[in-house]
Amino acid sequence: MADATTAARDRIDRALALLERKVLDLKARPAFAPGVADDDLFAIPAPAGPDEHRRIAELEAAGRDASAALAAAAMAVRDILARDDA
Repeated sequence: MADATTAARDRIDRALALLERKVLDLKARPAFAPGVADDDLFAIPAPAGPDEHRRIAELEAAGRDASAALAAAAMAVRDILARDDA
């Protein structure tokens, strides 16, 4: 069981590290709305242009990627727990 638990924990750690890298990368870019702080990801954007649409799409994609990675890690943990209960 220790090996499976370690593998599941490693998958979760990798998913969180990937999410953190993507968020830090996106936050390092300049804000897309004048006067909005770089870390205000929920601010209403200025009138949309190509850069704003691209950044929003990248944020949405990063969110979907992180969600999928964390869902896979959660499924692995559930599988391990189910095997232990059986």
